[in-house]
Amino acid sequence: MPTSAIAQPRLVTQSLTKSMFNSPGLSLALQTNIDGQGDVTRMAENFESNVGRRSREEEHDSRSGSDNMDGASGDDQDAADKPPRKKRYHRHTPQQIQELEALFKECPHPDEKQRLELSKRLCLETRQVKFWFQNRRTQMKTQLERHENSLLRQENDKLRAENMSIRDAMRNPICSNCGGPAIIGEISLEEQHLRIENARLKDELERVCALAGKFLGRPISSLASSIAPPLPSSTLELGVGTNAFGNLSSVSTTMPLGPDFGGGLSGSLPVVSSPATNRQTTALVDRSMERSMYLELALAAMDELVKMAQTDEPLWMRSLEGSGREILNHEEYMRTFTPCIGMKPNGFVSEASRETGVVIINSLALVETLMEWHRWAEMFPCVIARTSTIDVISSGMGGTRNGALQLMHAELQVLSPLVPVREVNFLRFCKQHAEGVWAVVDVSIDTIRETSSGAPTFLNCRRLPSGCVVQDMPNGYSKVTWVEHAEYDESQVHQLYRPLLSSGMGFGAQRWVATLQRQCECLAILMSSTVPSRDHTAAITAGGRRSMLKLAQRMTDNFCAGVCASTVHKWNKLNAGNVDEDVRVMTRKSVDDPGEPPGIVLSAATSVWLPVSPQRLFDFLRDERLRSEWDILSNGGPMQEMAHIAKGQDHGNCVSLLRASAMNSNQSSMLILQETCIDAAGSLVVYAPVDIPAMHVVMNGGDSAYVALLPSGFAIVPDGPGSRGPTASNGGGNNTTASTNGGDGPHRVGGSLLTVAFQILVNSLPTAKLTVESVETVNNLISCTVQKIKAALQCES
Repeated sequence: MPTSAIAQPRLVTQSLTKSMFNSPGLSLALQTNIDGQGDVTRMAENFESNVGRRSREEEHDSRSGSDNMDGASGDDQDAADKPPRKKRYHRHTPQQIQELEALFKECPHPDEKQRLELSKRLCLETRQVKFWFQNRRTQMKTQLERHENSLLRQENDKLRAENMSIRDAMRNPICSNCGGPAIIGEISLEEQHLRIENARLKDELERVCALAGKFLGRPISSLASSIAPPLPSSTLELGVGTNAFGNLSSVSTTMPLGPDFGGGLSGSLPVVSSPATNRQTTALVDRSMERSMYLELALAAMDELVKMAQTDEPLWMRSLEGSGREILNHEEYMRTFTPCIGMKPNGFVSEASRETGVVIINSLALVETLMEWHRWAEMFPCVIARTSTIDVISSGMGGTRNGALQLMHAELQVLSPLVPVREVNFLRFCKQHAEGVWAVVDVSIDTIRETSSGAPTFLNCRRLPSGCVVQDMPNGYSKVTWVEHAEYDESQVHQLYRPLLSSGMGFGAQRWVATLQRQCECLAILMSSTVPSRDHTAAITAGGRRSMLKLAQRMTDNFCAGVCASTVHKWNKLNAGNVDEDVRVMTRKSVDDPGEPPGIVLSAATSVWLPVSPQRLFDFLRDERLRSEWDILSNGGPMQEMAHIAKGQDHGNCVSLLRASAMNSNQSSMLILQETCIDAAGSLVVYAPVDIPAMHVVMNGGDSAYVALLPSGFAIVPDGPGSRGPTASNGGGNNTTASTNGGDGPHRVGGSLLTVAFQILVNSLPTAKLTVESVETVNNLISCTVQKIKAALQCES
């Protein structure tokens, strides 16, 4: 028998699923058996005609939401106990309609105060405004129902056509072994297998319905009871259950196979299941079970996130060191919550943090940003090395992100070669809890997706329920409560950074909130029509300002990818004997990217501890007047700031264009593009030499994608609380600052962790070989830069 014979119940399931969630009236029209398909179509058409007729009446009453009938609503006109009266229309002016439509887009349900203010401004009665919004909402609902009904009717026609082909196949059954006509007595074993499968699928149906009921907040019963009862003739019951979250439903239907096959045999003939069909059915059931587990995990994670965001003591305790940060009470956590992804793996340690902040973005815009992987990466450029959406299980309900569930992959980073990139596969689930209150939760799926050996696919980190709860505030702001909870393999982290990570400051909530606040402030400034007073861009057009900011963003992204060796670029790590122990050197070939010079690119990065505050270190490195104290590109002379574009309230958040003055006439001047940013979690100074003619094109609004640059720079973070200073020294390079045992040295007070990274083109020919001299040169460059910074800040010892 063809594969489509088994696929038909699945399609019926999908059709009934959509009708159950999207159009309750239509779901009644579809509750019939296969022989009653003509009735299904007629009922669907009657439903459509009724909706269309009601829509036209409401449209006539509301005059497309632009007129009012004596201030009366459409509901009042339908009252049977009122005598008909003459209708008097008040046509709104185009200005009134425009104002009403503008408010409707922002708030379809205005309160009494908003309606009163609008009526005064538009010279309308408050009841006219009230009924206009009622009619407009009715019109929108009608249009949505009409569109959904049209889609379901098309799907129903498709199912009817496929059903006819299945009937034809049933009249001429084929034996799966010999290919000849099937004999009834020989396929009883196949029927038995299908009955066993049917019982298993019914169990799955009940589980899916229970999950759907929990998700929707109301009980969802099996559709089996609402399907037409089986006919008197012998039938083969096929139960098919699917769970695609957005299509949560199942159907158990009976398939009469009834034509008379002659020989005195009348009644039904069992379906013959081929091996290919069995494999497809098994794959479908496996996928259904996997998605139902995804849903169950997402619901549990959402519940845990909301409780962790809203509960204070004894779950969260204030730090005793006076920093104000919160510490998770793990004993209370274990008493309160059941681990939704299993127990902590051996060798892993926990980190947990919570942070609350006010952000210049509303809840809907933030939710959209978090649910779109590319916008999420752009909002957190220094935190996210790479991300992608693997599977969209549900895009949400009612045209919103409420109920959206997707499977994602991400690489998270701390800008240091001493901290490995965290690679995680996780579910992201979004839910609206109240008007203007949303929550987005992430949770790893390692316990669901297993390898062929049956072991979980653990990476170097797994995320316990983490995410944010967002609540709208006046004037377009929102209050964000962020929770980060993870378990990771600490043995892969250098001793220098273990205190930072264990305190939650490396990958924790403070860094996410601080980055979000800085990026939203930057977007607000860039979208404003007024140019900040700190900007001095006399030679740059408005288009050039945008092109320059875009170029700076690409430069910073490239810098971060080079520091952490993420999979954005294909880096090859070098193990050269002439390189300092704590300097990581990598190479890659740049061939096809127009934004980079072609050839072999060499990247070198190291991290050191300095006994100076992060603010002092940041101010020193970004000051163009002090640049000659550490930068060999300055040629020992002063730097001049030619352009300054502000990206935040803090003067340190900006993009600058610097010019190095030549010491003598034989040296040519050069330009340096620099971006600096600072927030509560750390700071960044990234720069790259740029070609003067190319920058002139950018400053006039030209395309910045063809400007070739290789960035270098610094990443600064505060050292973690309770961390220890260096205890050993081998006297070579910069190892004196990186050699620690994390336990016996003196306390570090107000210190900084500084990452220094360079990307250099060592050969313009992609086919060239990397020489030992090139590696030694970049190693000496990075060591010399660190020593100059120490000398300038008087912290050499």
